[in-house]
Amino acid sequence: MLRKYQEDDVADVVAVWEAATRLAHPFLSEAFLTQERHNLPNLYLPNAETWVWVAEGQGGVAEGRVVGFVALLGAEIGGLFVDPPYSRQGIGGALLQRAREEKGTLEVEVFEANPIGRAFYARHGFIPLGQSTHEPTGQTLLRLRLPAEQPKPE
Repeated sequence: MLRKYQEDDVADVVAVWEAATRLAHPFLSEAFLTQERHNLPNLYLPNAETWVWVAEGQGGVAEGRVVGFVALLGAEIGGLFVDPPYSRQGIGGALLQRAREEKGTLEVEVFEANPIGRAFYARHGFIPLGQSTHEPTGQTLLRLRLPAEQPKPE
């Protein structure tokens, strides 16, 4: 189920972020991850429009728990993460679609060394705009854009 983020989702959101980040970004230092673990609930989430995906209907351990989220800073995706056991189930695509419905054209930065994220954004039609260096890590960032959906002719 897709819904707006609520403050009591914070522990689940941080857990999803950490699990997905450790899988997709093994090149990030522990010091950087520790800082980001602090920044997520204290800096990023309070300033972002965030949507979450809550597991439901299977009666399993995750039922009622946030298993994915997208955080938007204007029309920029600040983060889109899905708990690894729930990946490839359409959750990321549903979160992306909600972001697109809310904002139209979207932009995102993804680490070049993150093949999981790069493949996801390519599958969903993002096009490259350029690259830069992520100052805190020295890693290359790719800037991507997804144009707004065009209305279908009648």
